[in-house]
Amino acid sequence: MDLLFTNRWARIVVCGALVAITLPLTSAAEQPPQCQPAAALVRVPELPEGSGLAASRRTPGRFWSHNDSGDAVLFALDGAGRVTGRLSLPGANVEDWEAIAVGPCSSGSCIYLADIGDNDARRKRITIYRVAEPAAASGPVQVTDVFYATYPDQAQDAEALLVTDSGRLHIVTKGDTGPVSLYRFPTDLQSGTTMRLERVGGARVPAGKDRITDGAVSPGGEWAVLRTERQLMFYRTADLLSGNWREAGQAALATHGEPQGEGVTFGSDNSLYLMSEGGGKKQPGAFARLTCTLSP
Repeated sequence: MDLLFTNRWARIVVCGALVAITLPLTSAAEQPPQCQPAAALVRVPELPEGSGLAASRRTPGRFWSHNDSGDAVLFALDGAGRVTGRLSLPGANVEDWEAIAVGPCSSGSCIYLADIGDNDARRKRITIYRVAEPAAASGPVQVTDVFYATYPDQAQDAEALLVTDSGRLHIVTKGDTGPVSLYRFPTDLQSGTTMRLERVGGARVPAGKDRITDGAVSPGGEWAVLRTERQLMFYRTADLLSGNWREAGQAALATHGEPQGEGVTFGSDNSLYLMSEGGGKKQPGAFARLTCTLSP
């Protein structure tokens, strides 16, 4: 995968499949970043259908991922892409798990697992599972809440879940069954009930492979990123979540290195990580890293 990051300050090129980037998105006065590849490509056999990625809030350097079908299991990974544990979710169903996020909740930190995929746009409702983020990387974990939701217009195919520092949930649709649109959950989440989502602002019309396969909000809440198979798109979080699609920067991804780009998340140090499916026939997912630092 060739990575080209462009905005008014910087241009970055790298090869890999899961990438970590320290973002230069803070002030126009800053200098272009200095970048170095941090690791060779790593294969992840346990995640042939790796569809989501989220950084732990409880254990620095840990990431959570999942396949979009099969057993209700979350995989813990370290910063080098090695699987370090497995969490089972007894009672959870897997229809089409497409996204994962870690955010605040009454217990401190929770994992939000989004069963929101709908290739034919026929589902009557979508499901978000919430579990308290455990300290352990393996073992069973209890689903504490199940949130159901319907769209206000029609069924949608979606693969991106955004969770803000306030705990507000948002979904960005994929763009296969209509324009890319942003929807948000009610502020007061009601477990076990079906809530009606609110459509926010206008829509973004995708072109070619510009369908949205994941998204994330930075740890400080200032930045949001959406990804497609071929590029990353950065936004001020306040802009995006108000329905403003104005981009603050891009990173172009050539798909010959990343078999099927799917997941994205920010690290605790403003690094960015990507997850790829294996590309079919149970081929392993792939993983690589790049770190960038600003000049003094």
